[in-house]
Amino acid sequence: MSKVIALIDGSIYSESVCDHAAWAAKRIGTPVEIVHVLGRRETTGPADLSGSIGLGARTSLLEELAELDAERAKLIQKRGRAILAAARERVEADGVAEVSERLRHGDLIETVSELEPESRLVVIGKRGEAADFAKLHLGSNLERVVRSSTKPVLVANRAFKPINSYVLAFDGGTSAMKAVDMAGRSPFFAGLTGHILMVGPATVENQRKLDGAKALAAAGGNTITASLVEGQPDEVIGAHVGEGGADLLVMGAYGHSRIRTLIIGSTTSEMVRACRVPVLLFR
Repeated sequence: MSKVIALIDGSIYSESVCDHAAWAAKRIGTPVEIVHVLGRRETTGPADLSGSIGLGARTSLLEELAELDAERAKLIQKRGRAILAAARERVEADGVAEVSERLRHGDLIETVSELEPESRLVVIGKRGEAADFAKLHLGSNLERVVRSSTKPVLVANRAFKPINSYVLAFDGGTSAMKAVDMAGRSPFFAGLTGHILMVGPATVENQRKLDGAKALAAAGGNTITASLVEGQPDEVIGAHVGEGGADLLVMGAYGHSRIRTLIIGSTTSEMVRACRVPVLLFR
């Protein structure tokens, strides 16, 4: 059975992830699976600092370190289960009847890849456990998840707010066409007011692509408007989302190589960082 995968880490964004996952699951009629991954750094013990200590003292110290590591592992497991239990209560309180939870060890990306075949959507927070200390930075795992995921990724902002409208940033590419197709077919978008925004020169070709996207997105009977605006993509998109009062930004993700991103930056990262609404990303 397909499901919504909610990735939580116990940060202040976890409650928002739960709320966004519950909202999405109710719209598309699927269960929610809450996933908390204990990374390798959390589950490995501290380095052996006993090399310069005498043999007898070293043996005693190693025994003590082993006991401390065992206690630490138990505490980490207990904390992980508590995080999952609280998240489950939140999702159930949001009205989702079918909720499961999963505590995993290892790499987050490997876990997502394993669970993706039975998922329709992945939900992750914009920032992680260091959110209060890095307000201008995205979570370290966010880009990794989006780049590796074959399913749409919903990036939750700090607090959930009702979603009634969206802006779909359209560039004519494959990822953007996936978003347009989902807007026209999926119950995820049913009843939402949509605006398709294309940033670029006002050419006949661009207008033709935009008109086609609008028709496809409106195929399901939703209210869709569209506009073609010249300017810098991040500035134009940000202005439309902010001034237009949209509740959700939909866009293709990381359409260029990592090298190009390092040189000229990424519109995807800038939009996720700057917009104060959740962002639905397609690869």
